[in-house]
Amino acid sequence: MSKTSPYLSLIQEELKKNNIPENPSNLYDPIRYFLDMEGKKIRPILTLLSAELFGGTMEQAKHAAVAIEIFHNFTLIHDDIMDAAPIRRGIPTVHNKWNNNIAILSGDVMFVKAYEQLSLCQPNILPELLKTFNKTAIEVCEGQQMDMDFENQDSISQEDYIEMIRLKTSVLLGCALEMGAIICGTSAENKKLIYDFGENIGIAFQIQDDILDLYGDTKKVGKQNGGDVLANKNTLLSILAEMNSNDEQRLELKRLKNEKDATAKIEGVKSIFDDLDIKSKCAEVMQSYYAGALKNFSEIKTKNKNNALLELSNALMNRDF
Repeated sequence: MSKTSPYLSLIQEELKKNNIPENPSNLYDPIRYFLDMEGKKIRPILTLLSAELFGGTMEQAKHAAVAIEIFHNFTLIHDDIMDAAPIRRGIPTVHNKWNNNIAILSGDVMFVKAYEQLSLCQPNILPELLKTFNKTAIEVCEGQQMDMDFENQDSISQEDYIEMIRLKTSVLLGCALEMGAIICGTSAENKKLIYDFGENIGIAFQIQDDILDLYGDTKKVGKQNGGDVLANKNTLLSILAEMNSNDEQRLELKRLKNEKDATAKIEGVKSIFDDLDIKSKCAEVMQSYYAGALKNFSEIKTKNKNNALLELSNALMNRDF
């Protein structure tokens, strides 16, 4: 990941330049607090890399990249409220440190700040950037609503789950990449290919997260295994288990949803998953989307085709199990 250091530094420098007032402090302090959190800042880096891929520079793409980062952080603040999440990136979430109302308002201001950054882009490309950005912002909300709706459903289809993660997670990666392409004025075909590349990477990445939650190396993943199981969360693992289990296994999985002993619950679910080879089945789906992303990338036509995007994608897709 060291190769991304110059891009990360630029994003951090630009975020610090944001004109965030001092007062009212309960509105603006949470914004500074959240934007100062450590993070990989993958999405804005994708915008910068995409611009370079199509012959542009980081300087040309920096405002669009920062807009993507601020928007992403806005969604996280609001998602944390909806999920009642106490911790984000190892520190208290905004609503936990302040309160829900403050977190909502601070998030709203961040949404506006994202548009402020976009307004600094070249006027001739602004309509196209806004069209892409607005479409994505709506889709992310659609994905979040689907995710919340799924919490009240005993079972969902694999197709519906993939559509949910596409909207909630993947479209923003596609948008980040397409905005870099828009800035450089590349062909419509290239814009679609780079968008599809991001969307497919995003789906594969989320499926990998599902697998890592239960099967990842706790020290390397940075969180305890089995969080999704304990929360009775619908993931691709649970969906494929439902599809492949027999009546006895299905009844046991249903019983385990109400198991109070955390260790027994995780071990019980994992045992059934292992019997059904669910980890491998999930990995097959993940690899199919990753292969689709690589195909998208191979079809892009540009004189400046470098491997920086592929190297970053490969690093993301090879986190330890």
